[in-house]
Amino acid sequence: MRLHHILVLVLLGFVFNYASADETQLKKSIQVHFPESEIESLRKTPYLGLYEVVVGGEIFYTDEQAKYFFLGHVVDTQTRVSLTSERMQQIKDARRIAIDTLPLELGIKAVKGNGKRMLIVYSDPHCPYCKKLEEELANVTDVTIYTLLYPILRNSMPTATAIWCSADRLKAWDDFMLRGITPTGKDCETPLNTLLQSGQKHRVTGTPTLIFADGSVVSGLIPAAEIEKRLNNTGKN
Repeated sequence: MRLHHILVLVLLGFVFNYASADETQLKKSIQVHFPESEIESLRKTPYLGLYEVVVGGEIFYTDEQAKYFFLGHVVDTQTRVSLTSERMQQIKDARRIAIDTLPLELGIKAVKGNGKRMLIVYSDPHCPYCKKLEEELANVTDVTIYTLLYPILRNSMPTATAIWCSADRLKAWDDFMLRGITPTGKDCETPLNTLLQSGQKHRVTGTPTLIFADGSVVSGLIPAAEIEKRLNNTGKN
């Protein structure tokens, strides 16, 4: 009986190593098609023998030899639920950005109340949802907010430049975002290209993008109540 157990364990070891070797080769085969991107995850799905691949925060599927790529949603016909959407939400919820990799020294810093909590926001001055976010943030206190100018929309660069070149950047930002007052700062040397590179590095594809103290990321506008909840759940800084 003992010998039988040993043989089973040895056999399982061979199977495990073979599977790992297959996935390693599969990853290499996929990577050829994405020379400038990292394959964030690769895992076998329980349906059709397909493998789920995550690149750039997006999901697609492939066969065991990476001969074909499949784009779209896998839907459970019994529940009518998109398994792909569920998985995408899991990936978003698990996403983290290391705070020490962000250029906070280039942010427009606002200390509200005791400032013990922390929030970082990539924001475009001409983004309507960013303006709505500023209205929500007006109702949040006891937080230090670092606004990283991220002028990705058309004609946003001149406005971002004028805000950065203002004598009081925070006032210029608040005046423009909350009161519609055009900034009057003159041309000067700015870190805007550095901020754009930072956002691209961290896959910030839209504004606003909020980053909390634990590195968790929210893409898009959320209300003050949700911001408060997340600030409290991620601890005080």
